[in-house]
Amino acid sequence: MTELEKQMRRLGDNALKASRRLIGFSAKKKNRILMAMAEELEMRRDIIQSANKLDLQAAAENGLTEALTDRLTLTDARLDAMIQGVRDVAALSDPVGRRIWKRTRPNGLIIEKRRVPLGVVCIVFESRPNVTADAAVLCFKTSNAVILRGGKEALHSNSAIAEALQTGGTKAGMPAGAIQLVGTTDRDAVHILARMDDRIDVIIPRGGESLIKAVVSSATVPVLKHYKGVCNLYIDRSADLQQALAITENAKCQRPGVCNAIENLLIHSDIAADFLPLLKQMAEQRCVQLRGCGKTCAVIEGCQPATEADWSEEYLNLTLAVRVVSGLKAAIEHINIYGSHHSDAIVTDDKRNANKFLKEVDSSSVYVNASTRFTDGAMFGMGAEMGISTDKLHARGPMGLEELTTYKYVITGTGQIR
Repeated sequence: MTELEKQMRRLGDNALKASRRLIGFSAKKKNRILMAMAEELEMRRDIIQSANKLDLQAAAENGLTEALTDRLTLTDARLDAMIQGVRDVAALSDPVGRRIWKRTRPNGLIIEKRRVPLGVVCIVFESRPNVTADAAVLCFKTSNAVILRGGKEALHSNSAIAEALQTGGTKAGMPAGAIQLVGTTDRDAVHILARMDDRIDVIIPRGGESLIKAVVSSATVPVLKHYKGVCNLYIDRSADLQQALAITENAKCQRPGVCNAIENLLIHSDIAADFLPLLKQMAEQRCVQLRGCGKTCAVIEGCQPATEADWSEEYLNLTLAVRVVSGLKAAIEHINIYGSHHSDAIVTDDKRNANKFLKEVDSSSVYVNASTRFTDGAMFGMGAEMGISTDKLHARGPMGLEELTTYKYVITGTGQIR
């Protein structure tokens, strides 16, 4: 066994011990510990932001893209949101131990289905240092121990945040090993963790396509994928064009480097002649580069022709692929073929078309007359989130507290035998 394997095994051993202790923690005790974590983060603001500056300096030296640099940056507002997110999680109802249903059988057996922790959760993520706090506190609230492995580009930020959470939590009674950060940037650590199915109950990769494929290819631990966000917006024939334009602008431009921003815009052929000039004007004002199908390029002079690869590309920048389609059926087919089952939207005044879109688009979050940018745990009223699962088992969409639990059956009898 290599030294790296020994290190990862120790993390797993510590997490397993902590998870067994956390099962006995009351919601009141967990909330007190979470509030202590928030206080420690507040006290260490300067330390965290200084660490973040070191990561940003390295990002500039290494030529990190604008989108990834944006994800890496901890502004005052983002740090405020991170700290408030910890407090918000403390204020949420604890799902652990909650009864899902109760039945009394004809023989008198009482059967209950109750929520319980997953156990030990490993999160592998890139770029965003706020994930360190979000993932840690969500896991702790649900009595799960967590092993965090962030990207090398955010190592200083992640370390400072994790240390604050550990220090604050320990002061209030958090068991050792409940929150651990992998200190090495060695990629082999991820492969080792992904095969520790005797210590880790689920691994959640959150990042680029290459990261997720690398985890899935080597994992014996069950994987919940936060896959890429190739999100689509379809403008139907009956759409209010100004509303459609506003939703398009928000979904693409409000924060283009995130997974719930749209990458494809689909337009009904009957309104293309009216909508495309509006789109061109908005794109010029917001510096959006358009890549269009033949019909789009025929209307928008200078539009770059789209290739087949463009329809399934997650740009994470101000690039938008535009396609004129014959109608709703063609739009749904495009989305189900090229999308990533993340978030997709329709703008329409036709209720029948809206219902057909909602029913037939196979994605975790489907919208009518609203921006895809709302696919987010906080926006859904779930508090902080672990990520957006594009899987179907066992969680889909924003992963909040309930998605970090499983269940067990509790059966009470009076001497029944079979």
